[in-house]
Amino acid sequence: MNINLMNKSTEPRVCDIMVCAMARLLQDEDRVFHGVSSQMPMVAMALAKHMHAPNLVHLNIPGGVNPASIKKPSYSSAGSELLATGEAYFPLEYVFDLSMRGGLDVAFLGGVQFDVAGNVNASVIGDYHKPKVRLPGGAGSAVLIPTAKRAIIWRTKHDKRTFVEKVDFVTTRGNLWKIVTNLCVFEFKNGSLYLDSIHPTSSLEEVAANTGFQLQYDEIRYTPLPTEREIGMLRQIDPFDYRAKEM
Repeated sequence: MNINLMNKSTEPRVCDIMVCAMARLLQDEDRVFHGVSSQMPMVAMALAKHMHAPNLVHLNIPGGVNPASIKKPSYSSAGSELLATGEAYFPLEYVFDLSMRGGLDVAFLGGVQFDVAGNVNASVIGDYHKPKVRLPGGAGSAVLIPTAKRAIIWRTKHDKRTFVEKVDFVTTRGNLWKIVTNLCVFEFKNGSLYLDSIHPTSSLEEVAANTGFQLQYDEIRYTPLPTEREIGMLRQIDPFDYRAKEM
């Protein structure tokens, strides 16, 4: 069974587990930013506002603060609708300034390669001067991961090429807090990545087999499944299932 298809089955979907896990990390009155190609964080922020964090401040690339809805079929995580339906205008350069002044609580960011020491690579695979692949680069991550209070990374592909002992190039590092993948959640603490929870759709063996460094954990915990209320709210705020498009 493909657990990423939109249906009303009782089978848990990985995209729903990931979005709910991200939403639960957000607190009321948090100022939270997401960038481009960030449908899952966008939906997670909307879910948090509807469930437990009504005063959360949603910031984004177009600059629309607290967009009214994410239901439009043409919606993207950097579409003009975010600005058109927003309560105010707060452009990207203001977000960077806010973060550098210590006022950005959470930034949802991406990356391509991560290591056990919390380094993030979004620049090259292989030697920097003769890379196998040249990546887009740090962009906002290079500013926001060191300056946001809590940086959350999400990744829908968890394998040994992504989670390595040492990254090929350090694009950025800093206030990394959590990494949410399709298999588990990592937490960065004591200078190292720790396994925080395993999704109920995965297992310790699967996480270990797809991670390029030795797993560290205090205890084996499992990510809570989405509640019926969370699933019901997701269907209301994300009826076109944007959260599944990244899977």
